[in-house]
Amino acid sequence: MRLTGVLRVVAVLLLLGLTWWVVSVVLLGGDSGSTSLSNLFTGKIEEPTPAEPHPHRYKCGLSAACPPKHLAFRLVSGAANVIGPKICLEDKMLVSSVKNNVGRGLNVALVNGVTGELLDTKSFDMWAGDVSDLLKYLRPLHEGTLVFVASFDDAATKLNDEARRLFEELGSTAVKELAFRDSWVFVGAKGIENKSPFEQRMKNTKTNNKYEGWPESLEMDGCIPLRAPLENL
Repeated sequence: MRLTGVLRVVAVLLLLGLTWWVVSVVLLGGDSGSTSLSNLFTGKIEEPTPAEPHPHRYKCGLSAACPPKHLAFRLVSGAANVIGPKICLEDKMLVSSVKNNVGRGLNVALVNGVTGELLDTKSFDMWAGDVSDLLKYLRPLHEGTLVFVASFDDAATKLNDEARRLFEELGSTAVKELAFRDSWVFVGAKGIENKSPFEQRMKNTKTNNKYEGWPESLEMDGCIPLRAPLENL
């Protein structure tokens, strides 16, 4: 009888030990589980681990907010002749394939430089189109009008000297050398005194092209100061 009693005690202790191990290691995650169970018996409440905060999203996906009286923008040129360009301003998509307002060549958005209001969007086919349509569009621009440009496929074949000169007057330095299937993004303004700091060009070269026959897409963002009424640029 004594031996039977001892065996029963040993069996109970083994069962308790096994139960403790399952709870602490399997169900509650090892050491942290043991601590949690200990806290349960002592009445302590563990504070939940705070979740990491989501990174703040700024307008048009910029990494930081623009200063007051500045417009946030992001330009993305087209990828080869497959993925269309994008023009975002103040978190509003002005030009994109989703909006169904992109076209081969130059995709342009005109914005009021004083109010930030969208005036118009249009695309100009610089491969098979008529450059006179682009000239008629750029010639009558009002002083201070902001001009956003993103290329798609080929942006240069039909460009003539006058078209290039008009873009130079808007602040472009790269348009003079813009060639067949180059990628180009640009922001300028009518009446700008200096060259625009917002311009990128990727030359079409067989050795460096990302896509067969096309360079990689360009992406550019930044903050553009609004123009005060009657203020010279």
